Amino acid sequence: MMRNASVTELNDGIIRNMAIGALFSDFVGKINALDFHRTADLLVTTGEDDSVRLYDIANGKLLKTTHHKKHGADRICFTHHPSSVICSSTRNIDSGGEALRYLSMYDNRCLRYFKGHKDRVVSLCTSPVDDSFMSGSLDHSVRIWDLRVNACQGILHLRGRPTVAYDQQGLVFAVSMEGGAIKLFDSRSYDKGPFDTFLVGGDMAEIWDIKFSNDGKSMLLTTKSNNIYVLDAYNGEKRCGFSVDASPNTTIEATFTPDGQYVVSGSGDGTLNAWSISTGSKVASWDSNIGVASCLKWAPRRVMFAAASKGVLTFWIPKDANSTATSFER
Repeated sequence: MMRNASVTELNDGIIRNMAIGALFSDFVGKINALDFHRTADLLVTTGEDDSVRLYDIANGKLLKTTHHKKHGADRICFTHHPSSVICSSTRNIDSGGEALRYLSMYDNRCLRYFKGHKDRVVSLCTSPVDDSFMSGSLDHSVRIWDLRVNACQGILHLRGRPTVAYDQQGLVFAVSMEGGAIKLFDSRSYDKGPFDTFLVGGDMAEIWDIKFSNDGKSMLLTTKSNNIYVLDAYNGEKRCGFSVDASPNTTIEATFTPDGQYVVSGSGDGTLNAWSISTGSKVASWDSNIGVASCLKWAPRRVMFAAASKGVLTFWIPKDANSTATSFER
């Protein structure tokens, strides 16, 4: 098992001590997306090579690879079940095709198709409390689904490239819109429209990613112009903001630590950076060793994050006390 500190004990020293503990370089092309399971020690990735790969993050091992040549593999999220995922397609989407699939990693079966989107899905998230999930597409719609039925349960039409996220209690979801606006909806009565709208003052750039902190108090926004903002999730006030180097043709991703005290992000210069939210200061900067990290997420229950770029996936964990190298016990 991987030796690990508690996620409730994070401090500047532990953050600075993070280093690569495992590296996987057998992808062909770009890694499109990655997701951690909320409770199991599992990570799933998708790639331009049409692969979906499942990893054991406690031992740093690849468990299974499946290939999806007909539909491709783009956005991905775990369901509550550790061997089931929702995956969006890169092909056969036009005219209401099979844009989303409910896949079993256990026996490599498609359990259900979800049809309705007419263009690529660019944002995907599952509810932390039930079988609902949401998808945002370049067809300028957000669709709400239920894993148990094929039919779309709700649809929101909007301008711009939509990004979607549930809060960690599943009570609220956020949708980004044209001009950098964030609209908040009650998950139980979204048909009544948004109950609040936030704007990041002065930045009209498209929002590429939204994340809520585990305690639900903060929102993390990453924009097309590589600006990163932490907002108060209750009133929309900007708590802090960070800028990283531009990354032409590559989007970056930022992530909260599980305690909501730090933000970690990629950058166009090939570094990874960590900031303290309370002070707004940078506490660590590392060479990613993989170029520009376009995918980055912190594990929900471990002192570990995963970073990925073109062809390479890395697991970052704290260095051993007496060693410069970090290791997973195999």
